[in-house]
Amino acid sequence: MAIIAKIFTGSLRHKGCILQGKVWKFGDNIDTDLIIAARYLNTSEPSELAKHVMEDADPEFTKKMQEGDIIVAGENFGCGSSREHAPIALKAAGINAVIAPTFARIFYRNAFNMGLPIFELKEADEINEGDTVRIDMDAGEIINVTQAKTYKFTPIPEFMQELVDAGGLINFAKKEIAAGAHA
Repeated sequence: MAIIAKIFTGSLRHKGCILQGKVWKFGDNIDTDLIIAARYLNTSEPSELAKHVMEDADPEFTKKMQEGDIIVAGENFGCGSSREHAPIALKAAGINAVIAPTFARIFYRNAFNMGLPIFELKEADEINEGDTVRIDMDAGEIINVTQAKTYKFTPIPEFMQELVDAGGLINFAKKEIAAGAHA
């Protein structure tokens, strides 16, 4: 009996799931101020942050994108300050994942802590805006459906994938505490 993975375009994720979405492209060195401008940091409310995600990089972004879309960027995505607001805003806006050749280290960790899957892919520049990509987290594959190209990336370590599956570090910790209470 074959196991068929469901393709999710929304925010529901779990081990064995495949993410798929339309691509929005951004360049190198997209810093946390471009992801969510400092003028909006008077709140940590995800729905408020989502209204302004990528606003300084593309003022029309939130009007054009749809839940389940995927950002593909250049080198050093998420550089700048270490605020968690950046991955929170992306996730709350409905971004399914971010693909880039490299990520700023603190953004990398914050993204997983917030439950936002990100993927390092050196060939990210080969993916065009408007393409549809499918990401198989377990197989370590990004398939550009539009161009019929498959790329390999190192699968996310199991613990990091568990954080994404749980929706972030806080949800993971709550689940672990609940499991311990029932043990």
